[in-house]
Amino acid sequence: MNIYNILVAFDSSKPSFEAVEYTARMIRSVPDVLVTLLFIERLPDKDLFESEALWRAECAELVVDYKRKLAKARGLLASSGIHKKAINEEYIISCSSPFEDAKVCTTGDSIAEDILAIQKEGNHGTVVIGRRGISKEEEFLFGSVSTDLLRQFTECALWVVNSKCD
Repeated sequence: MNIYNILVAFDSSKPSFEAVEYTARMIRSVPDVLVTLLFIERLPDKDLFESEALWRAECAELVVDYKRKLAKARGLLASSGIHKKAINEEYIISCSSPFEDAKVCTTGDSIAEDILAIQKEGNHGTVVIGRRGISKEEEFLFGSVSTDLLRQFTECALWVVNSKCD
């Protein structure tokens, strides 16, 4: 594993932006570093909408917003002094996407498993993830990606960046 090949799991939330900012501060003066921003698309369930047209419209808005925020995260890294050529993006679409068919997609069942697969495939020696700081009850009911990753990662470094307190 290459410790200078860094994977930042980004979901467009405030904690993920904080993880990007933290990564930028930590590595801005490190030569030969490579950063990949990983976005795993999660779209709403079609059954929650009255019609397919409403669902497609919501999905379209979300995808535009996700990509805009991903570009903003890329800009944060670049503005901190990381060379633009050293910043990559990997956008994994949802298997339920109404817009694209892809050879590689995510079911959204286990974001942690998706991150782990991309980490191994890309030979990333460091993974960075933001942590929302959810309660034990919420973690029990909905799960926690950062907790799942802490349990599963054995072959690389995992930086878990806690969300700032307001």
